[in-house]
Amino acid sequence: MELAAAANGGGGGSRRGAPGASRWRLAVLLLAAASLPGAAALLEGLYCGTDVCYDVLGVTREASKAEIARAYRQLARRYHPDRFRPGEPGSEGDSQEFAHQKFLLIATAYETLKDEDTRRDYDYMLDHPEEYYQHYYAYYRRQLTPKVDVRVVILVTICAVSIFQYYSWHSSYNEAINYLVTVPKYRIQATHIAKEQGLLNRTKEKGKNRRSKEEIREQEEEVIRDIIKNKIDIKGGYQKPNLSDILVCQILLFPYYLTNYVAWYVSWLYRFTLCREEYGEEEKLYIIRRNMKMSQSQFDSLEDNLRQSFLEKQLWKRENYEVYRREQEEEMKVKMAMDPRMKRYRRWMKNEGPGRLTFIDE
Repeated sequence: MELAAAANGGGGGSRRGAPGASRWRLAVLLLAAASLPGAAALLEGLYCGTDVCYDVLGVTREASKAEIARAYRQLARRYHPDRFRPGEPGSEGDSQEFAHQKFLLIATAYETLKDEDTRRDYDYMLDHPEEYYQHYYAYYRRQLTPKVDVRVVILVTICAVSIFQYYSWHSSYNEAINYLVTVPKYRIQATHIAKEQGLLNRTKEKGKNRRSKEEIREQEEEVIRDIIKNKIDIKGGYQKPNLSDILVCQILLFPYYLTNYVAWYVSWLYRFTLCREEYGEEEKLYIIRRNMKMSQSQFDSLEDNLRQSFLEKQLWKRENYEVYRREQEEEMKVKMAMDPRMKRYRRWMKNEGPGRLTFIDE
């Protein structure tokens, strides 16, 4: 009985100790929760680390930008590595390395507080320390965001593309002129025009002003080149470059072009859809070009007699154009069938084929 009573008494003591053990475990959990990084107001690696940027500069959270700048200048003069002197009043016991780290912390605090957006994020972190991941996102988003204004980048890119466009078109135009100078047809015409204008009349030169044959030939070539450049209207991809065609001008003139297009489209609907007017020559050529799916420069590069034949065949009418397109396809098939190279290819495909290659032994 005594043993039973002792056993029961021991059991009752054990039950009375259980709430104490639970309280200890709860205290440990609360301490662990309090030590979590998400609950810390100051995070290592963000802004001034475990120091408060306001305390680093010795200002309050209500300080103005001028007060923050004034405090930064005073501390920078004191702890700048080039000006710091160990042993000076107020710097007793401070080393050069301490001054260097202190100056970096001061500069970081100033960079954080001088910008209104960064200061707003920092104040939000001080007021809401529990939003751990949000603070990291806001901090590194600003750190990794380009400092240059995106509008400046876009403007510089557009200007660079426009310069490249103009240079490329100008090079193509010069290549076309250099080729036309060598074509006998245009060269003879340009020479005839130059003689009529008295540009190739050779006068006798004496003394120091006398030019060599090479210099006279170079001048004549330049005259012929200028006449070809001024008299021949090159169209298509090799036409003379125009500033209004480059990208930057196209963007600036876009509202003007858009207004003209809307006015033209409304006029087209009114004249030819509502009023049923007859198409003029310009409108007919536009419909023909649209049926052929050609750009304006491609259509302008065609010969005048070819465009006139389009008008004679009434290709602005859809049914006439479909007949013309089928005729062109049949004509192309006949040309390919009569081409000697196509005949040799078909003969090779019939005799050898791509899967039966023969090798000649050396």
